[in-house]
Amino acid sequence: MKQKIKKEAIRILTICVASLIMATNIKTFVQTGEMIPGGATGLTLLIQRCIEVFLHWHIPYTVINVILNAIPVYIGFRYIGKKFTLYSCLMIFLTGIFTDLIPSMPLTYDILLISIFGGIINGFAISLCLRVDATSGGTDFISIYFSQKTGRDSFNLILGINIVIIGLGGLLFGWDIALYSIIYQYASTQVLHLLYKNYQQQTLFIITNKAAAVCEAISTISHHGATIMKGEGSYEGHERSVVYSVVSSYECQQVIAAIKAVDEKAFINAIKTEKLQGHFYHKPKD
Repeated sequence: MKQKIKKEAIRILTICVASLIMATNIKTFVQTGEMIPGGATGLTLLIQRCIEVFLHWHIPYTVINVILNAIPVYIGFRYIGKKFTLYSCLMIFLTGIFTDLIPSMPLTYDILLISIFGGIINGFAISLCLRVDATSGGTDFISIYFSQKTGRDSFNLILGINIVIIGLGGLLFGWDIALYSIIYQYASTQVLHLLYKNYQQQTLFIITNKAAAVCEAISTISHHGATIMKGEGSYEGHERSVVYSVVSSYECQQVIAAIKAVDEKAFINAIKTEKLQGHFYHKPKD
């Protein structure tokens, strides 16, 4: 019970920190450089800016962002997980509130620095959410939904959708900002791809004399099966077992450590999996 309370407390604290980081990034880099970040955040800022420029009204960030997240939140509740979606709603609301409360704090006016470092910070904030089973909303819900359906990393799908949003911004406010916004979004996506690996896979080839124990270690950590093949060492001519398995990149180091614990002499080759078809276990969102 105490462990569960501690886990939930860490989860909430992480979401609070991530939302504060994201809101601060908006008020320091994004708004200073007039970036169009893409996703629900970018579309919110784009709509907010259009209303201010063309209608001379100011609508709070939170109001627009909550409306835009209505359909993605429904997708989350319906297809991903209820608790996951509730924590994501907490992230959405806190980010909006912090963005409306924090004053503008320009750190630099160099547009290239803004696009690179703003994107890095944005990707870091989103990855924090995803690590504790939450999301910043918008296209993240859509990406996770398709990742679960296909078993493949769909974060490049986010990049494609965001380019469309950035293109709208370019038509309305100039292509210089739009092109720098693509740099921002690319930096954000690459950081996210680097830090969050749940939908990336590694193929493991393990040469061992303890195949059964290795398979059990893989199953215990990752809930994935393995295939045992027989091989022969070319140098000594001795028979060896070759264990083949595919695991999540997020769990790969933990799996390798477990294999070494049961057979310290095991020879392990880990290869990045580019494409995977067939059933692959993903821990369901709660």
